[in-house]
Amino acid sequence: MQPLKVTLAQVNLAWENAVQNRIVLTRFIQEIEDTDLVVLPEMFTTGFSMMPTNLAEEMNGDTVNWLIDLAKEKEIAICGSVIIKEEDKYYNRFLFVAPNGSLSTYDKRHLFTLAGEHHEYNQGMERVIIEYKGWCICPMICYDLRFPAWARYQADYDLLIYVANWPKPRIKAWDTLLQARAIENMTYTIGVNRVGIDPNGNEYIGSSKAFDSLGEELAEIPLNVEKIQTVF
Repeated sequence: MQPLKVTLAQVNLAWENAVQNRIVLTRFIQEIEDTDLVVLPEMFTTGFSMMPTNLAEEMNGDTVNWLIDLAKEKEIAICGSVIIKEEDKYYNRFLFVAPNGSLSTYDKRHLFTLAGEHHEYNQGMERVIIEYKGWCICPMICYDLRFPAWARYQADYDLLIYVANWPKPRIKAWDTLLQARAIENMTYTIGVNRVGIDPNGNEYIGSSKAFDSLGEELAEIPLNVEKIQTVF
């Protein structure tokens, strides 16, 4: 297993504007000097929108190609979730692009019923393990955090990653459960959350964090701050 430098990207997101978000994220990522992996938030091109018919891209679309091109240019891996259409179905899909352009995916298992996500998106059925630089990485998306059995360690991963649009009123649960996942699974655990306010009045304050396998905090990005930070 090689050392792995991971950069947490706690950013604001332009509502339902993939072009603008790619422009801003390109600027952030271009400024990173030394990392192996950049972790972006959930639905990083749109915010947490329930309008997939208007916003979904296909796997050969602009965002996937942007990720591949940027990963190759910077010689790093980049990950986060976007809205994807496949075979007339919509998914909240975690994309992991390696420096050589290879692509791994995970579809969100636990859809957020309080926002009606289960009415607009299809549920993922498989847990995925991604191998990168000798590390086995288990990707998860937002509401998955509340279902510990789904992330249960089975001697199959070294790093657990959650990407999210987790709102301010429930941020204590985010903080507590991230640490709990690290402690109970005895693995490195990272959570990347966005900041800003969306048009639905949802406020996001970040609290992106990294924990070691004993649940000790390795890094925390300050609340309400748009910032990228590298850990490990």
